[in-house]
Amino acid sequence: MSRLGKIPVAIPAGVEVTFVENLLTVKGPKGTLTREIKKDIAVAVEGCHVTLTPQKTDNAPALWGTYAAHIRNMIAGVTKGFTKVLEIEGVGYRAEVKGNLLVLSVGYSHPVSLEIPAGVTVVVEKSVVTLTGHDKDLLGQFAANVRKVRKPEPYKGKGIRYQGEYIIRKQGKKAV
Repeated sequence: MSRLGKIPVAIPAGVEVTFVENLLTVKGPKGTLTREIKKDIAVAVEGCHVTLTPQKTDNAPALWGTYAAHIRNMIAGVTKGFTKVLEIEGVGYRAEVKGNLLVLSVGYSHPVSLEIPAGVTVVVEKSVVTLTGHDKDLLGQFAANVRKVRKPEPYKGKGIRYQGEYIIRKQGKKAV
């Protein structure tokens, strides 16, 4: 039994939730999000709550709490939005936004360009890249793709890291 799935999901004022033919749509001030819900979970939108009930299938217990968390994230995204902050550390490492591209110069012989997905806004200030958007999945995946360009290395700490991420440093070679 899922503890998250048992709790009804509250719908705040200004947010509209509809469920039609296994497609859940959440509309709010920041945008609209849709997600397909498998038939293993029954969704009921009643007034200011969304309730989820598992069907008698093998996958239902695993999906019950997962879909409840997805719906909570969708509602939070269309009301408040989400933010990821990445820090670039290294001599000569920098980032800039050119149109719909995030261009990273992080020690390679060429700059690396990443296309910014629709629904994500990127702001670059010195060595800090701030990503904001209303879709948590899309924002997290794009942040992971940016970090993957140059992961932080353990000897000097150079690379792209999430703000507040702690990198365990290694000692390196010792002179004899």
